[in-house]
Amino acid sequence: MIHNISYRAFVYGTENEEKVLQSIKTLFPNSSPACESTEGYYKNPVLILSNKIDNKRELKDFVKILSNLKDPTKKMVIHQLENKMDDFGNLFLRFDKQRAYLGDLKIVEHGDSIHLKIKIAAYPAKKKVALKIARKLFE
Repeated sequence: MIHNISYRAFVYGTENEEKVLQSIKTLFPNSSPACESTEGYYKNPVLILSNKIDNKRELKDFVKILSNLKDPTKKMVIHQLENKMDDFGNLFLRFDKQRAYLGDLKIVEHGDSIHLKIKIAAYPAKKKVALKIARKLFE
């Protein structure tokens, strides 16, 4: 159902890196993200935590996490799938960092989040086929 998942989260100067790591662990318990230091718009330090998951066990665990999402969240994602997927079958989702830290997964539209790019395993690799598979993930 899923080829791989790439994610990234930004840790701003006012945030605790360990808490953001814990937020990521809510989605990917066995992941160890790479850390890149950069500078924000106002010269403030920013860390970028990122990783690519392609291990079948971790992908299955993530699918289980998706199946446990609350119904309103699932319905919202199904309703917006067309807008959240590109022509190559990549599904883009954002999970709220603060809520994830508390163990509550909520999909949001704002930038202060954990950004996911989910490559749907669709044959042929077309958006129409990938949309059908993605709907099954959220039903």
